[in-house]
Amino acid sequence: MLNTLTDLEVSKLSGTSVLLRCDLNVPLKEGVITDDGRIQASLPTIKYLLEHGAKVTIMAHLGRPKGERKPELSLAPIAVRLSELLGVNVVFSSSITDAKAHQSELKPGEVLLLENIRYEADETSKEESERQRLAKILATYGEIFVSDGFGAVHRKHASVYDVAILLPSYAGFLVAAEVKVLKQLTENPNRPYGVALGGAKVSDKLAVIENLIEKVDELFIGGGMVFTFLKAQGNEIGKSLVENDQLEVVSKLIARAKEKGVKLHLPTDIVVGPEFSPNAAATVVPVDQIPANQLGLDIGPDTATQYATGIKQCATVFWNGPMGVFEFPQFANGTKVLAKALTEVKGLNVVGGGDSAAAVRTLGFSDSEFGYISTGGGASLEYLEGKELPGIKVLEHK
Repeated sequence: MLNTLTDLEVSKLSGTSVLLRCDLNVPLKEGVITDDGRIQASLPTIKYLLEHGAKVTIMAHLGRPKGERKPELSLAPIAVRLSELLGVNVVFSSSITDAKAHQSELKPGEVLLLENIRYEADETSKEESERQRLAKILATYGEIFVSDGFGAVHRKHASVYDVAILLPSYAGFLVAAEVKVLKQLTENPNRPYGVALGGAKVSDKLAVIENLIEKVDELFIGGGMVFTFLKAQGNEIGKSLVENDQLEVVSKLIARAKEKGVKLHLPTDIVVGPEFSPNAAATVVPVDQIPANQLGLDIGPDTATQYATGIKQCATVFWNGPMGVFEFPQFANGTKVLAKALTEVKGLNVVGGGDSAAAVRTLGFSDSEFGYISTGGGASLEYLEGKELPGIKVLEHK
Protein backbone atom coordinates (compact mmCIF):
# COMPACT_ATOMS: atom_id res chain seq x y z
CA MET A 1 0.00 0.00 0.00
CA LEU A 2 1.21 3.47 -0.88
CA ASN A 3 1.69 6.18 1.69
CA THR A 4 -0.39 8.98 0.19
CA LEU A 5 -1.12 12.59 1.06
CA THR A 6 -4.48 11.56 2.43
CA ASP A 7 -2.63 9.53 5.10
CA LEU A 8 -1.06 12.75 6.41
CA GLU A 9 -2.97 14.84 8.93
CA VAL A 10 -3.85 18.17 7.32
CA SER A 11 -2.76 20.04 10.44
CA LYS A 12 0.79 18.79 9.92
CA LEU A 13 1.07 20.73 6.64
CA SER A 14 0.54 24.18 8.11
CA GLY A 15 3.86 26.05 8.14
CA THR A 16 5.70 22.90 7.03
CA SER A 17 8.40 22.92 4.36
CA VAL A 18 7.42 20.36 1.72
CA LEU A 19 9.82 19.09 -0.93
CA LEU A 20 7.70 18.13 -3.95
CA ARG A 21 8.84 16.16 -7.01
CA CYS A 22 6.74 16.98 -10.06
CA ASP A 23 6.91 15.98 -13.70
CA LEU A 24 6.98 19.28 -15.60
CA ASN A 25 8.72 17.80 -18.65
CA VAL A 26 6.60 19.64 -21.21
CA PRO A 27 7.36 20.18 -24.92
CA LEU A 28 8.88 23.54 -25.80
CA LYS A 29 9.30 25.20 -29.17
CA GLU A 30 11.61 28.22 -29.20
CA GLY A 31 11.06 28.65 -25.48
CA VAL A 32 7.25 28.45 -25.74
CA ILE A 33 5.29 25.62 -24.08
CA THR A 34 3.27 23.78 -26.75
CA ASP A 35 1.40 21.43 -24.39
CA ASP A 36 1.06 22.20 -20.66
CA GLY A 37 -0.75 18.93 -19.86
CA ARG A 38 1.85 17.76 -17.35
CA ILE A 39 1.81 21.12 -15.55
CA GLN A 40 -1.98 20.96 -15.36
CA ALA A 41 -1.78 17.40 -13.98
CA SER A 42 0.51 18.62 -11.17
CA LEU A 43 -1.86 21.36 -9.98
CA PRO A 44 -4.17 19.38 -7.63
CA THR A 45 -1.30 18.32 -5.36
CA ILE A 46 0.39 21.73 -5.41
CA LYS A 47 -2.88 23.54 -4.67
CA TYR A 48 -3.72 21.14 -1.84
CA LEU A 49 -0.36 21.76 -0.19
CA LEU A 50 -0.66 25.55 -0.58
CA GLU A 51 -4.26 25.66 0.66
CA HIS A 52 -3.16 23.91 3.83
CA GLY A 53 -0.34 26.33 4.52
CA ALA A 54 2.70 24.41 3.33
CA LYS A 55 5.86 26.09 2.05
CA VAL A 56 6.50 24.21 -1.20
CA THR A 57 9.82 23.65 -2.97
CA ILE A 58 9.38 21.90 -6.33
CA MET A 59 11.94 19.73 -8.10
CA ALA A 60 11.42 18.75 -11.74
CA HIS A 61 13.31 17.92 -14.90
CA LEU A 62 13.12 18.91 -18.55
CA GLY A 63 14.62 16.74 -21.27
CA ARG A 64 17.96 15.00 -20.84
CA PRO A 65 20.70 17.57 -20.25
CA LYS A 66 22.95 14.83 -18.81
CA GLY A 67 24.47 16.97 -16.09
CA GLU A 68 25.07 20.00 -18.31
CA ARG A 69 23.42 23.42 -18.03
CA LYS A 70 21.66 23.68 -21.39
CA PRO A 71 19.74 26.99 -21.64
CA GLU A 72 17.09 25.49 -23.95
CA LEU A 73 16.21 23.02 -21.17
CA SER A 74 15.76 25.59 -18.41
CA LEU A 75 12.59 25.44 -16.31
CA ALA A 76 12.27 29.25 -16.39
CA PRO A 77 9.31 29.20 -18.87
CA ILE A 78 7.63 26.53 -16.72
CA ALA A 79 7.91 28.79 -13.65
CA VAL A 80 6.05 31.53 -15.54
CA ARG A 81 3.26 29.16 -16.64
CA LEU A 82 2.98 27.66 -13.17
CA SER A 83 2.58 31.14 -11.69
CA GLU A 84 -0.24 31.87 -14.15
CA LEU A 85 -2.08 28.63 -13.38
CA LEU A 86 -1.69 28.84 -9.59
CA GLY A 87 -2.37 32.56 -9.34
CA VAL A 88 0.64 32.97 -7.03
CA ASN A 89 4.19 34.13 -7.64
CA VAL A 90 6.46 31.14 -8.20
CA VAL A 91 10.00 32.01 -7.15
CA PHE A 92 12.50 30.48 -9.58
CA SER A 93 16.02 29.58 -8.54
CA SER A 94 18.59 29.11 -11.29
CA SER A 95 20.80 26.91 -9.10
CA ILE A 96 20.57 24.70 -6.04
CA THR A 97 23.22 26.82 -4.33
CA ASP A 98 21.17 30.01 -4.65
CA ALA A 99 17.93 28.21 -3.83
CA LYS A 100 18.67 27.84 -0.12
CA ALA A 101 18.38 31.57 0.44
CA HIS A 102 15.05 31.66 -1.46
CA GLN A 103 13.73 28.64 0.41
CA SER A 104 14.52 30.07 3.84
CA GLU A 105 12.38 33.11 2.99
CA LEU A 106 9.32 31.14 1.83
CA LYS A 107 6.11 31.85 3.71
CA PRO A 108 3.16 29.43 4.06
CA GLY A 109 1.31 29.20 0.75
CA GLU A 110 4.36 30.16 -1.32
CA VAL A 111 6.23 28.19 -3.99
CA LEU A 112 9.87 27.85 -5.04
CA LEU A 113 10.79 26.03 -8.26
CA LEU A 114 14.34 24.70 -8.53
CA GLU A 115 16.15 24.74 -11.87
CA ASN A 116 16.17 21.54 -13.95
CA ILE A 117 17.28 18.86 -11.49
CA ARG A 118 18.99 16.97 -14.30
CA TYR A 119 21.51 19.79 -14.63
CA GLU A 120 23.01 17.98 -11.61
CA ALA A 121 25.05 14.99 -12.81
CA ASP A 122 24.45 13.19 -9.50
CA GLU A 123 20.68 13.13 -10.15
CA THR A 124 20.88 10.33 -12.71
CA SER A 125 24.13 8.69 -11.58
CA LYS A 126 24.27 4.91 -11.47
CA GLU A 127 26.51 5.27 -8.40
CA GLU A 128 24.36 5.19 -5.28
CA SER A 129 26.86 7.29 -3.29
CA GLU A 130 26.70 10.09 -5.88
CA ARG A 131 22.90 10.13 -5.93
CA GLN A 132 22.83 10.11 -2.14
CA ARG A 133 25.18 13.09 -2.08
CA LEU A 134 22.62 15.14 -4.01
CA ALA A 135 19.68 13.64 -2.10
CA LYS A 136 21.17 14.82 1.20
CA ILE A 137 21.30 18.38 -0.13
CA LEU A 138 17.75 18.16 -1.46
CA ALA A 139 16.47 16.76 1.83
CA THR A 140 17.44 20.04 3.55
CA TYR A 141 14.68 21.77 1.58
CA GLY A 142 11.79 19.93 3.21
CA GLU A 143 10.55 18.32 6.39
CA ILE A 144 8.49 15.90 4.30
CA PHE A 145 8.78 14.68 0.71
CA VAL A 146 5.84 14.33 -1.69
CA SER A 147 6.41 12.37 -4.88
CA ASP A 148 4.09 13.44 -7.69
CA GLY A 149 6.26 13.09 -10.81
CA PHE A 150 4.85 9.85 -12.17
CA GLY A 151 6.77 10.17 -15.44
CA ALA A 152 10.02 9.57 -13.52
CA VAL A 153 9.04 6.89 -10.96
CA HIS A 154 10.58 4.13 -13.08
CA ARG A 155 13.97 5.83 -12.58
CA LYS A 156 16.24 5.32 -9.57
CA HIS A 157 17.13 9.01 -9.46
CA ALA A 158 18.16 11.14 -6.48
CA SER A 159 15.03 13.34 -6.58
CA VAL A 160 12.70 10.37 -7.03
CA TYR A 161 14.14 7.51 -5.02
CA ASP A 162 17.05 8.47 -2.75
CA VAL A 163 15.43 11.53 -1.17
CA ALA A 164 12.37 9.44 -0.33
CA ILE A 165 14.54 7.30 1.92
CA LEU A 166 15.76 10.35 3.86
CA LEU A 167 12.44 12.08 4.59
CA PRO A 168 8.91 11.02 5.61
CA SER A 169 7.50 10.37 2.13
CA TYR A 170 4.07 10.37 0.52
CA ALA A 171 2.60 9.88 -2.94
CA GLY A 172 0.89 12.96 -4.34
CA PHE A 173 -2.57 12.81 -5.88
CA LEU A 174 -1.24 12.28 -9.43
CA VAL A 175 1.01 9.34 -8.55
CA ALA A 176 -1.76 7.76 -6.47
CA ALA A 177 -4.24 8.13 -9.36
CA GLU A 178 -1.80 6.70 -11.91
CA VAL A 179 -1.10 3.64 -9.76
CA LYS A 180 -4.83 3.08 -9.18
CA VAL A 181 -5.53 3.13 -12.93
CA LEU A 182 -2.61 0.82 -13.73
CA LYS A 183 -3.82 -1.65 -11.13
CA GLN A 184 -7.21 -1.64 -12.85
CA LEU A 185 -5.44 -2.53 -16.11
CA THR A 186 -3.39 -5.35 -14.60
CA GLU A 187 -5.52 -6.84 -11.83
CA ASN A 188 -8.68 -8.47 -13.14
CA PRO A 189 -9.69 -5.89 -15.81
CA ASN A 190 -13.19 -5.97 -17.25
CA ARG A 191 -13.30 -7.89 -20.53
CA PRO A 192 -12.92 -7.83 -23.45
CA TYR A 193 -9.57 -6.15 -22.68
CA GLY A 194 -7.91 -4.44 -25.65
CA VAL A 195 -4.49 -2.82 -25.97
CA ALA A 196 -3.43 -0.63 -28.90
CA LEU A 197 0.31 -0.10 -29.35
CA GLY A 198 2.09 2.16 -31.81
CA GLY A 199 5.29 4.14 -31.93
CA ALA A 200 8.44 3.77 -33.97
CA LYS A 201 10.35 0.76 -32.67
CA VAL A 202 9.05 -2.68 -31.83
CA SER A 203 12.12 -3.22 -29.61
CA ASP A 204 10.81 -0.48 -27.27
CA LYS A 205 7.57 -2.40 -26.77
CA LEU A 206 8.69 -6.05 -26.94
CA ALA A 207 8.66 -6.66 -23.19
CA VAL A 208 5.22 -5.12 -22.73
CA ILE A 209 3.80 -7.07 -25.70
CA GLU A 210 5.20 -10.32 -24.30
CA ASN A 211 3.60 -9.60 -20.93
CA LEU A 212 0.28 -8.38 -22.33
CA ILE A 213 -0.21 -11.39 -24.60
CA GLU A 214 -0.74 -13.34 -21.38
CA LYS A 215 -3.44 -10.90 -20.20
CA VAL A 216 -5.36 -9.27 -23.07
CA ASP A 217 -8.08 -10.38 -25.48
CA GLU A 218 -7.34 -7.98 -28.36
CA LEU A 219 -4.03 -6.44 -29.44
CA PHE A 220 -3.96 -3.70 -32.08
CA ILE A 221 -0.57 -2.88 -33.65
CA GLY A 222 0.25 0.33 -35.56
CA GLY A 223 2.94 2.96 -35.95
CA GLY A 224 6.41 2.38 -37.34
CA MET A 225 6.75 -0.83 -35.33
CA VAL A 226 4.06 -2.51 -37.43
CA PHE A 227 6.42 -2.99 -40.40
CA THR A 228 8.59 -5.41 -38.47
CA PHE A 229 5.42 -7.47 -37.89
CA LEU A 230 4.47 -7.23 -41.57
CA LYS A 231 7.92 -8.25 -42.78
CA ALA A 232 7.93 -11.15 -40.33
CA GLN A 233 4.78 -12.34 -42.13
CA GLY A 234 6.59 -12.22 -45.48
CA ASN A 235 5.34 -8.86 -46.78
CA GLU A 236 7.49 -6.44 -48.77
CA ILE A 237 7.59 -3.13 -46.88
CA GLY A 238 9.48 -0.81 -49.26
CA LYS A 239 11.52 1.84 -47.43
CA SER A 240 9.48 1.52 -44.23
CA LEU A 241 11.10 1.47 -40.83
CA VAL A 242 12.07 -2.08 -39.83
CA GLU A 243 14.14 -3.82 -37.17
CA ASN A 244 15.52 -6.86 -38.94
CA ASP A 245 17.16 -8.17 -35.78
CA GLN A 246 13.69 -8.48 -34.20
CA LEU A 247 12.00 -10.48 -36.97
CA GLU A 248 12.44 -13.86 -35.26
CA VAL A 249 11.20 -12.51 -31.92
CA VAL A 250 8.16 -10.94 -33.59
CA SER A 251 7.36 -14.20 -35.40
CA LYS A 252 7.34 -15.96 -32.02
CA LEU A 253 5.04 -13.26 -30.60
CA ILE A 254 2.60 -13.74 -33.47
CA ALA A 255 2.62 -17.51 -32.82
CA ARG A 256 2.22 -16.99 -29.07
CA ALA A 257 -0.81 -14.72 -29.57
CA LYS A 258 -2.45 -17.38 -31.73
CA GLU A 259 -1.68 -20.05 -29.15
CA LYS A 260 -3.20 -17.95 -26.34
CA GLY A 261 -6.30 -17.07 -28.35
CA VAL A 262 -5.42 -13.37 -28.41
CA LYS A 263 -6.80 -11.60 -31.47
CA LEU A 264 -3.77 -9.84 -32.98
CA HIS A 265 -4.87 -7.01 -35.27
CA LEU A 266 -2.44 -6.00 -38.02
CA PRO A 267 -3.12 -3.57 -40.91
CA THR A 268 -4.79 -4.57 -44.15
CA ASP A 269 -3.88 -1.26 -45.81
CA ILE A 270 -1.18 1.36 -45.32
CA VAL A 271 -0.77 5.06 -46.12
CA VAL A 272 2.61 5.47 -47.81
CA GLY A 273 4.73 8.41 -48.94
CA PRO A 274 8.00 8.80 -50.86
CA GLU A 275 9.75 10.35 -47.85
CA PHE A 276 9.32 11.36 -44.22
CA SER A 277 8.22 14.93 -44.88
CA PRO A 278 5.28 17.24 -44.11
CA ASN A 279 5.01 17.76 -47.87
CA ALA A 280 5.05 14.07 -48.85
CA ALA A 281 2.17 12.95 -51.07
CA ALA A 282 0.06 10.28 -49.35
CA THR A 283 -1.14 7.15 -51.15
CA VAL A 284 -3.23 4.28 -49.74
CA VAL A 285 -2.07 0.79 -50.73
CA PRO A 286 -2.96 -2.77 -49.67
CA VAL A 287 -0.57 -4.11 -47.05
CA ASP A 288 0.98 -6.58 -49.51
CA GLN A 289 1.54 -3.95 -52.24
CA ILE A 290 3.84 -1.35 -50.62
CA PRO A 291 6.01 0.03 -53.47
CA ALA A 292 9.78 -0.38 -53.16
CA ASN A 293 10.32 3.39 -53.32
CA GLN A 294 7.71 4.29 -50.65
CA LEU A 295 7.59 4.06 -46.86
CA GLY A 296 4.61 3.48 -44.62
CA LEU A 297 3.63 6.49 -42.50
CA ASP A 298 0.17 5.58 -41.19
CA ILE A 299 -2.28 2.71 -40.98
CA GLY A 300 -4.78 2.84 -43.85
CA PRO A 301 -8.42 3.97 -43.61
CA ASP A 302 -9.84 0.44 -43.76
CA THR A 303 -7.49 -0.66 -40.98
CA ALA A 304 -8.40 2.41 -38.90
CA THR A 305 -12.10 1.57 -39.26
CA GLN A 306 -11.49 -2.08 -38.30
CA TYR A 307 -9.41 -1.07 -35.27
CA ALA A 308 -12.05 1.44 -34.17
CA THR A 309 -14.80 -1.18 -34.40
CA GLY A 310 -12.76 -3.63 -32.33
CA ILE A 311 -11.81 -1.06 -29.71
CA LYS A 312 -15.38 0.14 -29.20
CA GLN A 313 -16.41 -3.43 -28.37
CA CYS A 314 -13.89 -3.64 -25.52
CA ALA A 315 -14.74 -2.97 -21.88
CA THR A 316 -11.15 -1.97 -21.01
CA VAL A 317 -8.68 -0.30 -23.39
CA PHE A 318 -5.10 0.91 -22.98
CA TRP A 319 -3.44 2.83 -25.80
CA ASN A 320 0.22 3.79 -26.07
CA GLY A 321 1.85 5.11 -29.23
CA PRO A 322 0.41 6.86 -32.31
CA MET A 323 -0.72 4.85 -35.32
CA GLY A 324 1.19 7.06 -37.75
CA VAL A 325 3.01 10.36 -38.14
CA PHE A 326 0.17 12.38 -36.62
CA GLU A 327 2.20 15.61 -36.82
CA PHE A 328 1.66 15.56 -40.62
CA PRO A 329 -2.08 15.96 -41.44
CA GLN A 330 -2.02 13.52 -44.38
CA PHE A 331 -0.69 10.78 -42.06
CA ALA A 332 -2.80 11.58 -38.98
CA ASN A 333 -6.05 9.78 -39.83
CA GLY A 334 -5.20 6.45 -38.19
CA THR A 335 -4.33 8.07 -34.87
CA LYS A 336 -7.38 10.34 -35.00
CA VAL A 337 -9.82 7.50 -35.75
CA LEU A 338 -8.31 5.38 -32.96
CA ALA A 339 -8.52 8.27 -30.47
CA LYS A 340 -12.16 8.91 -31.41
CA ALA A 341 -12.96 5.23 -30.87
CA LEU A 342 -11.36 5.39 -27.44
CA THR A 343 -13.70 8.23 -26.43
CA GLU A 344 -16.66 5.94 -27.24
CA VAL A 345 -15.52 3.02 -25.09
CA LYS A 346 -18.16 2.50 -22.40
CA GLY A 347 -15.70 1.05 -19.88
CA LEU A 348 -12.23 2.14 -18.75
CA ASN A 349 -10.11 3.77 -21.46
CA VAL A 350 -6.57 4.94 -20.76
CA VAL A 351 -4.24 6.99 -22.96
CA GLY A 352 -0.72 5.95 -22.00
CA GLY A 353 1.16 9.23 -21.86
CA GLY A 354 4.03 10.45 -24.02
CA ASP A 355 3.31 10.84 -27.73
CA SER A 356 -0.21 9.46 -27.31
CA ALA A 357 -1.18 12.25 -24.93
CA ALA A 358 0.42 14.83 -27.22
CA ALA A 359 -1.42 13.33 -30.20
CA VAL A 360 -4.92 13.58 -28.74
CA ARG A 361 -4.38 17.23 -27.84
CA THR A 362 -2.76 18.05 -31.19
CA LEU A 363 -5.69 16.44 -33.00
CA GLY A 364 -8.24 18.55 -31.16
CA PHE A 365 -9.51 16.22 -28.42
CA SER A 366 -9.94 17.41 -24.86
CA ASP A 367 -8.64 15.46 -21.87
CA SER A 368 -12.18 15.15 -20.51
CA GLU A 369 -13.21 12.96 -23.47
CA PHE A 370 -11.03 10.11 -22.18
CA GLY A 371 -11.28 8.00 -19.06
CA TYR A 372 -7.70 8.75 -18.06
CA ILE A 373 -4.63 10.30 -19.71
CA SER A 374 -1.43 9.11 -18.10
CA THR A 375 1.50 11.50 -17.70
CA GLY A 376 4.13 8.77 -17.91
CA GLY A 377 4.57 6.77 -21.10
CA GLY A 378 7.71 4.90 -20.05
CA ALA A 379 6.57 4.42 -16.45
CA SER A 380 3.18 3.09 -17.58
CA LEU A 381 4.78 0.62 -19.97
CA GLU A 382 7.23 -0.68 -17.38
CA TYR A 383 4.37 -1.18 -14.92
CA LEU A 384 2.46 -3.12 -17.58
CA GLU A 385 5.60 -5.18 -18.26
CA GLY A 386 5.36 -6.28 -14.63
CA LYS A 387 8.48 -4.41 -13.55
CA GLU A 388 8.90 -2.95 -10.07
CA LEU A 389 9.06 0.85 -10.23
CA PRO A 390 11.64 2.08 -7.69
CA GLY A 391 9.94 5.45 -7.21
CA ILE A 392 6.71 3.65 -6.25
CA LYS A 393 8.26 0.89 -4.16
CA VAL A 394 10.02 3.44 -1.94
CA LEU A 395 6.67 5.07 -1.09
CA GLU A 396 5.04 1.90 0.18
CA HIS A 397 4.34 1.38 3.90
CA LYS A 398 7.60 0.44 5.59
